[in-house]
Amino acid sequence: MSNEVLLVSKKTLIDMKQYYTDYLKSSTPPGGFFAAKKEAVNITGYNSGKVLFQGANSEKEAAVWKSKASIVAPKKKESSASSLNTPLPKDFSNWSVIGSDEVGTGSYFGPLTVVAAYADHSQLALLKELGVRDSKDMKDPEIIRVAKDLITFLPHSLLNVMPEKYNTIQPTMTQGKMKAILHNQALGHVLEKISPQKPDGILIDQFELPATYFKHINDQPNQITESVYFQTKGEGHHLAVAAASIIARYAFLKGLDELTAKAGLKIPSGAGSTVDLVAAKLLKQGGIPLLRKYAKLHFANTEKAKKISGIS
Repeated sequence: MSNEVLLVSKKTLIDMKQYYTDYLKSSTPPGGFFAAKKEAVNITGYNSGKVLFQGANSEKEAAVWKSKASIVAPKKKESSASSLNTPLPKDFSNWSVIGSDEVGTGSYFGPLTVVAAYADHSQLALLKELGVRDSKDMKDPEIIRVAKDLITFLPHSLLNVMPEKYNTIQPTMTQGKMKAILHNQALGHVLEKISPQKPDGILIDQFELPATYFKHINDQPNQITESVYFQTKGEGHHLAVAAASIIARYAFLKGLDELTAKAGLKIPSGAGSTVDLVAAKLLKQGGIPLLRKYAKLHFANTEKAKKISGIS
C-alpha cells in the first residue's frame, strides 16, 4: 500500500480535520486527532502533528497539504542514505555549473516557475559583484534589479506555468512530477544554448529525493542525468543556483503582477488567510471557471474560499 507522511502545525491539523468533515470516521487510533477516508485514501492525523495518507492516490491527496507541511517524511521503502544530499566534489563552488531552482510551489496564486541558469567559472566574480546570493536574503526590489541584469547575459531557461495551464496538468500528475519534468526541460534548454560547451556539473536545488526525481523523468524523451547533483539550499553551494532562484522569483512576481492587472484586485502570494479572502472574491465574481485562471485549485485554500463565499 502506498503512503505519504506529513508533519504539520496544530493549526493546520485543525484545518485538515475541518476540511475532511464529510469523510470523518467514527473512531480514531490511540494518539489520533482525526481519522477520515476520502474515496480510496485513508487519512489519519495524530496529536503529534504527523498525518498519514494511505491507499491509492495517497500522494495526490497529500500534495494538497504539502505547502503547509513543515517536514515531509521520506517513504519507508527508501533507504535512509538516499535521503541525504548528493555529496559535492571538492571546489565545486568554483566550477562552471548549470543550476536550477523553482518558485511558486507553495503559493496558491500565481505561476509555478522553474529556471535553469549557466554560470561559467569566469563569471563567478561578476555575479558576486552584481549581488547574486541566496534570494531568501534579498527583498523583492533588489531581486528585480539583479534579475534584470542577469537575463541580459546569463544563459538560462525560464519555464512559467500559469495557473490555468497548471490546473489542466495537475489532475494527471503530482506537483512533484511536474516540477521534475520542468527542471529536466529547463536543464536541457540551457545545455542546447551553451553547446558545444559543457558544464562541469549540474546542481538542482533539491525538492525531493534524487531517486524520486529520476523516477519522475524516466518517461521523458530527453533525460538529463550526467553529472547531476542535488543539494537542499543549493544557493549556498553555487552561484548558478542562486542566479536561477533570483530569475525565477522575478518571473514569479511578474506573473502575480499580470494576474493583478487582469483581475483588477491585488493578487497576493502565499497560502494564508488573505489569500482565502481574495479567492472568495474571485469565486463570487465568476465561480471556479474564473478562479482557475488565477489559483492552483488543488490547494486547501479553494475549499476555504468556497466556505467564505458561500459558493459550493
